[in-house]
Amino acid sequence: MLKRTVYNEEHEMFREAFRRFLETEAVPHHDEWEERGIVPREFWLKAGEQGALCPQVPEEYGGVGGDYRYLAVVNEAAASAGITGVNFAVHSDIVSGYLLAYGTEDQKQAWLPRMVSGEVLGAIAMTEPGTGSDLQGIRTTARREGNEYVINGSKTFITAGQLADLVIVVAKTDPELGAKGISLILVEGDRPGFQRGKNLDKIGLKAQDTSELFFDDVRVPVTNLLGEEGRGFAQLMKELPQERLAIAVVAMASSQRAFDLTLQYVKDRRAFGKTVFDFQNTRHLLAQLKSEIEVGWAFLDKCIEAHRVGELEAHEASMAKLWSSELQNRVVDRCLQLHGGYGYMREYPIAKMFVDSRIQTIYGGTSEIMREIISRTL
Repeated sequence: MLKRTVYNEEHEMFREAFRRFLETEAVPHHDEWEERGIVPREFWLKAGEQGALCPQVPEEYGGVGGDYRYLAVVNEAAASAGITGVNFAVHSDIVSGYLLAYGTEDQKQAWLPRMVSGEVLGAIAMTEPGTGSDLQGIRTTARREGNEYVINGSKTFITAGQLADLVIVVAKTDPELGAKGISLILVEGDRPGFQRGKNLDKIGLKAQDTSELFFDDVRVPVTNLLGEEGRGFAQLMKELPQERLAIAVVAMASSQRAFDLTLQYVKDRRAFGKTVFDFQNTRHLLAQLKSEIEVGWAFLDKCIEAHRVGELEAHEASMAKLWSSELQNRVVDRCLQLHGGYGYMREYPIAKMFVDSRIQTIYGGTSEIMREIISRTL
């Protein structure tokens, strides 16, 4: 890989410390987490002690005040280690990101220190049955009654839905206004009327708890409004680029891991009296994949730096997600092929990567939605 210049020495020291933490506290237990379908809270608390949660949060709220690149390092390192069961991005990049951008001082003081420590886990509830990527089509409502909002509706495919202590709920405070009637509301996990459905049975990312959420006359104080009433859709559009960039980071690190594992495998595996790597077809395929991965890293690093200085455009984040997630699926598929029949065995990492990677072109906005966003700039 070409030398990357987007990170400095401090970021690399942070990466190395976090890598060692994952090797000790996550890698040996990941198979068990996948069997259980959930990551234990003890791990989140240890990750908080390590300083791996919400590293961008300022010191006054319990964080270390790092720049965006620390978030990217966490996501890269986890993907590089094959830790797909812990979705650091939802907790750190997304939920704490919304609180930092739109939270009141009281909201920040109440939640951010405990998110940094891992005592509170966050989730964001956008998707509903039947709506998919169409956020304007949501039906969950938050009706104001005096000093409270009364929330009714349901959400699905919510990452961390089983464990979350704090959920940012996307709801319509005025159903007559369409997108201008959408607001973001904080809902604590112990509110009466808030129920979690079963842990959904996915084909991949088995250790990540993913749930349906139900809201039946859930009452929260109006002080739980995040940002301005009716500005929720605009807030989502402004923050989605960071979510998509996080997906791109994971995609590139996963592509690199698949390539590296496969390169070693084909150099060790023998067929017809020579290694699989000795076949021209193998070398040419790997040369093509290596070239595409290098291009992906270059564009990703450009986007990371642009986001760090507040200059990343929404369509650029969409391009990063589109290219890298499609690349990830392509790389993993080709690498599995080079493993032959062994690639279909779950004991080989490439098999798990195959099912884990498939969601990357779907969540955070499908590839089709990404192309639509990009096309608007043409």
